[in-house]
Amino acid sequence: MPNSRVVFDSGAIEDALRRLAEQVVSSTIQPDNVALVGIQTGGIHLAERLARLLETRFNRKLPVGCLDVNMHRDDLGSRVAPALHPTSIPFDIDGMDVIILDDVLFHGRTVRAALDALNDFGRPRRVQLAVLIDRGHRELPIQADYVAEKIETNSDEEVVVQWKEDNHEEVVLVNKK
Repeated sequence: MPNSRVVFDSGAIEDALRRLAEQVVSSTIQPDNVALVGIQTGGIHLAERLARLLETRFNRKLPVGCLDVNMHRDDLGSRVAPALHPTSIPFDIDGMDVIILDDVLFHGRTVRAALDALNDFGRPRRVQLAVLIDRGHRELPIQADYVAEKIETNSDEEVVVQWKEDNHEEVVLVNKK
């Protein structure tokens, strides 16, 4: 990519995932009550990979779902027709400790939309947020409970996460100027 630089390679992403798993394990009181929900599209791979790490620590298979937030966004009217992705939460979230996952936390608007979308599926006991990258620049009072890495960015930069499930794994900082 022109005007870009790699900030994390595959090994650094693996290390970050392990740190994220440790954060979740150390603060989870009831591992039998935990479910993961990845935000389409970036949070899906994160949710699946984190689930595999947590399953070995919690000694059980974790329920994993995926959530499309496009129809819950507050900027829906100002966007071209959004690309819709499947939402699948094949388990009851009522009373669960749900961890929403996304690859990059920026303004906080995607997470706000995710909270609205999650309400369509029930009432969790608690909702937490886990992100691979927190890049700052919040527009809403939303903070992640679990953060693998914080990256200082400018508002004219974009953080692009590529997953090995999509054939190439790295985190790239792209200058949009």
